[in-house]
Amino acid sequence: MLHKHYIHKEGRKIILATLLGVLLINFIAIKVIGFDLIIRSIIILLTSLFLGFVTYFFRDPKRNLLSGDNKIICPADGKIVVIEEVIMDEYFSDRRLQVSIFMSPTNVHVNRVPISGEVKYSAYHPGKYLVAWHPKSSELNERTTIVIDNGSFDIMMRQIAGKLARRIVNYLEEGHEVTQGEQFGFIKFGSRVDLFLPLDTQIDVKLGQKVKGGVTIIGELKD
Repeated sequence: MLHKHYIHKEGRKIILATLLGVLLINFIAIKVIGFDLIIRSIIILLTSLFLGFVTYFFRDPKRNLLSGDNKIICPADGKIVVIEEVIMDEYFSDRRLQVSIFMSPTNVHVNRVPISGEVKYSAYHPGKYLVAWHPKSSELNERTTIVIDNGSFDIMMRQIAGKLARRIVNYLEEGHEVTQGEQFGFIKFGSRVDLFLPLDTQIDVKLGQKVKGGVTIIGELKD
């Protein structure tokens, strides 16, 4: 079955700049330096592959999104790398279930809202650039923290920059009303998203599982 793919708005300028850079490099290789045919062909191949990767990275596939009042929809594509109980030291002062999704450079990097509700907290934290699967990346790396309250429950999300990702985009501000599944941000070139959920949340994923943003159900909040 074929799926429609679009280019995310966060990638349009980058793709255009990459295209112009590729054309310039190929022009210099062919017209200015005048490499022989084999070297020119290698340069054209490598620059074309790089342009193809950048374009592929910023894809935004059309999906049939899931929804449900008590269901927590996955905020990102990737792999589940952490499921554990943690003590919170930001916004909350209690224990929470942490579920972390690692996004490799080949994953779709669109971030989606896991539950509908009101944004109660949104904060940006500068920091380090440890590899995204490092246990301390959730606390030490550059990150954006968001809390959403649906009237009965509140959950926290963290967008975390990785070793390659140096640009976190977050569209949400305090007071915003959000709808489950809508896009709330983008992290460029490899990263991680953490969820911090009430302790009695029923978790429906397991470590190592591959997940899809807006499609996979992470778990269900208890009434």
